[in-house]
Amino acid sequence: MAEAGLTLELVPAGRRWRPRVILRRHLMGVVGVAILAILVLVALAAPAIAPSGPLFQDAAALERPSLSHPFGTDLLGRDVFSRVVYGARISLGIGFAAVSIGVVIGSLIGVVSGYFGGWVDYLLQRLVEVILAFPLLILLLVIAAAVGASVQNVIIVIGVVMAPYMSRIVRSVVLAEKEQAYIEAARSLGASDLRILLRHLLPSVVPLAGILASIALGGVIMAEAGLSFLGLGVPPPNPSWGADLSGNARDYFQHAPWLAIFPGLALSLTILGANLLAEAVRDVVDPFGRGVR
Repeated sequence: MAEAGLTLELVPAGRRWRPRVILRRHLMGVVGVAILAILVLVALAAPAIAPSGPLFQDAAALERPSLSHPFGTDLLGRDVFSRVVYGARISLGIGFAAVSIGVVIGSLIGVVSGYFGGWVDYLLQRLVEVILAFPLLILLLVIAAAVGASVQNVIIVIGVVMAPYMSRIVRSVVLAEKEQAYIEAARSLGASDLRILLRHLLPSVVPLAGILASIALGGVIMAEAGLSFLGLGVPPPNPSWGADLSGNARDYFQHAPWLAIFPGLALSLTILGANLLAEAVRDVVDPFGRGVR
């Protein structure tokens, strides 16, 4: 692919890496990274940040935001701020884990299908097409309902369902890449298929996998929130932004809007950060695709 050329264009030989240039060209990407980094730090430092545990009932139900409870309390008297902070662990953990599973499986399927072609490509692509024939949300709901609600099942279900979408994109890149001269040269020198896949094709797919992962992160977190909202995701009483927006809490949103505002803001910020990061990664890897140099 053209990654080598892009690298020379972005970081010419003899020039030092200049943070000001990166900041000026990809300001929104830096903002996205900052948002995600802050949320990850909040998740890691949850015990030190949260005033109480996410399941601890230490106040009256539906108490308004105050100094002792900045985000108010829920219908069971639990601190909403603590649940939002601890919910970052589950929501972000599911997002990163599911994206990793989907990108890895999808990349492997796409590389094998695109490189070997023939009956291997035919069988894999027919399987992918069967999965893609179902609407994504319906497929998620059916599989999640079949395997049951748990954090592990949510990660596996979302990761496996998103893999076919990743594989089609990776396959299209591999189909073009395997016709390049350096692949033919490696094959003429006696390189095995495994060596070509590991030493030449997979490194070419890594930048694409980074773009796919950054693009999919926001959608995966939204999918987890949707499943939890419908009662098929993270089971109660575990803290999750989607779970905190579902269940009996929905009956109290009009009289206690903080139950929806703060988990919704955390979810929105995460998706915003992921989308800004995806745009920046796409610009860096393909600066000419959108007219950015």
